[in-house]
This record gives sequence, C-alpha cells and structure tokens, in this order.
Amino acid sequence: MATRLVILGTHLFAEEVADLVEQLPDHELVAFCENWDRERCREPLLGRPVVWIDELGDLAGDHKAVCAIGTTRRRGFVEQAAATGIDFATLRHPTATVFPSAEVGPGSILGAGVVVAARATIGRHTILNRGVLVGHHTTVGDYVTISPGANVAGAGSVGDGVYVGMGAVVLDRISIGPQSVIAAGAVVTRDVPERVKVKGVPARVTQEGVEGR
Repeated sequence: MATRLVILGTHLFAEEVADLVEQLPDHELVAFCENWDRERCREPLLGRPVVWIDELGDLAGDHKAVCAIGTTRRRGFVEQAAATGIDFATLRHPTATVFPSAEVGPGSILGAGVVVAARATIGRHTILNRGVLVGHHTTVGDYVTISPGANVAGAGSVGDGVYVGMGAVVLDRISIGPQSVIAAGAVVTRDVPERVKVKGVPARVTQEGVEGR
C-alpha cells in the first residue's frame, strides 16, 4: 500500500517536491499543509486540498509528512507538524544513489541525481537538491539545505541548519559549523566556524552572526 503523503509548504519548492512524489510509485500525494497564510487554504494546489496546520492531526494516523521549504528555518514548521502526532517520510528520487552503508534520516528529501557515498550520514529533515554529491564518511546534520550541484567531499562534517549554495565545493575533511551559510560557487578549503557566511575562491568569512538561510 502506498504511503499517503502530506507536503508541508505551498510555494514553488513544494510543487517541485510534488513532481518528485509523482515518480515514486510507493507514495501518494494527498494534500499540502500551510501554517503561515490561511488564505492559501481556500484553493487547491495542483488539484490537492491545502489543510491548515491545526487540521493536520486528523491525518496523523494514516499519513506521513515531508517539509518542502527550502530554507533552513523550516524547523518551526516541522516541530508544529510533529506536535500533531504525524510521522515523517523520507523521499528519494529514483535516480538518487545512496550507498548501502550510508544512512538518511526521516523527513529528508533527495532530489534527482543525488549521490550519498559510503558510510555517509544524512540527518533529519535535510534537503539534498538536484545533483548534490556527498562524499564517503561525511556527516550532514539536521535541517541542512544543500543546493543543486554542490559537492561536499569525504570525511567531513556539516553542522545542523547549514545552507550550502548552488555549485559550492567543500573539500575533504572540512568541518562546517552549525547555522553557517556557504555562498553559491564558493570553494571551501578550511574549516568554517558556526553562524558565519563564507564566499569566494577560496571561501572567506564575509558575515558573522547568521542563522542559516
């Protein structure tokens, strides 16, 4: 029996995740869920109803959820949903490759062409967008967003709530602190402390006190 799925979020990335679900024969998209703008519940999205967060508990017994908000600040929405008792699905595009020894946490989304190499660990509610590569023995935390085409090499770590921009490259054995932002196209050649933004080739700190993106 197919997993009946509710997508948390109603904006453009939610529509992309909906297309991903259409390619998974063991999942059925039933509804979307909104927690910010109740007006968005008035009309269907892609032919499915949009339920308000307070109504999600009615679906908790026989549905699962996944959060399709691209920013790392989706934690609040996920925690609201979890409080209703709903469980979370892990979505993996048919072209994504996860090595047998790798692990992917609940609520995470792996887009087309993703590769998660041997002994890598992906946390909860993390988004690996199209074409992302995660090297062997690398640990990626919870609520991380890694944007299309980014390449995180082996034996490193990416802290909770990190945002990695499109096409960025993180060299092997690099540690990225929680809540930091790696700008698009950056090449990270040394450890990155927590709550900073880095950009450039090689990447340098350009802003402090950030909290993901």
